[in-house]
Amino acid sequence: MNENQWLSLLGLANRARKIISGEELSIKEIRSGKAKLILLSRDASQNTTKKITDKCNSYKVPFKMVEDRFLLGQAIGKEARVVVAVLDDGFAKKLITLLD
Repeated sequence: MNENQWLSLLGLANRARKIISGEELSIKEIRSGKAKLILLSRDASQNTTKKITDKCNSYKVPFKMVEDRFLLGQAIGKEARVVVAVLDDGFAKKLITLLD
């Protein structure tokens, strides 16, 4: 995984206003069908991880795990973030290929 590429792409998606960060807002986007990809940090609590992965599985939204909350927050220019929802198909597909 080329770390710099996916971080840059996530930053670009943020500047294009195609992402939402935060647990509750991400769940809302999953339910509405707007979320195309969920990025979840590995250091999220067990409760949060279970809640997000269960929602993703029931609504058939792909999700990827990333190293930690600080890296995820840094990519979008904010403090630590545990969950980020990508709302654009193009960004989601490219992020999936970079994170595989």
